[in-house]
Amino acid sequence: MSSAKESFVILFQCQDRPGIVAGVSELVFRLGGNIVDADQHTTDPSQGNFFMRTEFNIDRKRWNKERLSREFDLLAAEFRAECRIFDSRDKLRMGILVSRPDHCLLELLYLWKSGELNATIPFVVSNYEGHRSLVESYGLPFYFIRSSKDLRLEEDILRIAVKESDFLVLARYMLVLSPQFLTSYNKDIINIHHGFLPSFKGADPYRQAFDEGVKVIGATAHFVNELLDGGPIISQQVEHVTHRDDPYTLLRKGKNLEKRALAEAVSDYTEYRVIRCGNKTVVF
Repeated sequence: MSSAKESFVILFQCQDRPGIVAGVSELVFRLGGNIVDADQHTTDPSQGNFFMRTEFNIDRKRWNKERLSREFDLLAAEFRAECRIFDSRDKLRMGILVSRPDHCLLELLYLWKSGELNATIPFVVSNYEGHRSLVESYGLPFYFIRSSKDLRLEEDILRIAVKESDFLVLARYMLVLSPQFLTSYNKDIINIHHGFLPSFKGADPYRQAFDEGVKVIGATAHFVNELLDGGPIISQQVEHVTHRDDPYTLLRKGKNLEKRALAEAVSDYTEYRVIRCGNKTVVF
């Protein structure tokens, strides 16, 4: 696989029919590009939904994202497809919202600092002042907004988020965003839920799991929509439990699952590997 910093990526989806892969490949060839990674999936070869991710290198002196988009729009029209093209050198701006739990925040800061995320972090917003020294030690802007269940202060968050981010990550932000916030922001938001969705939604999922006597617990990273913990799932991590576990050990195990699931989802999203389709995702 090529370096994600040197290539363009196409995400292509449409109703399946013969010739789609050939059409994309031939266009890349005709433009002078070289495919370095490709993957595809169909839900049904006979008129199912088709998804494709193609990564290619091309002469950047001749081609940029805007010119390439015009070429691929013509191909997309032929197949009645949705086609999006991305320059992997463009790092998405990832705004972070977080409450007091810090394990997911720490994981994202570490991955960003080590260069493992194809993203920048323009800000961290929190309703817990105690994160200020941590965030500022990374040289990142920190905004303390005293939001609560009774006073959400979403307009204060939006004033920062709309202008300064391409997407948001809720790294254990413990308040539910309103439908008005989602409409006003109008960009992707990724949340980490400390439970294995679609089971155990809402508060205290590890206590719910313990009370049900489950043998597997999990954490779920998903897109946010107006349904509580109901958006399309991007990544999940699980771990087996036994009768010896109690709510405390489940919580401790769960923290590791949460940061792993969220990091995987953010990595896939910033490398343009996620395609949404209804209430599901295809992750290449």
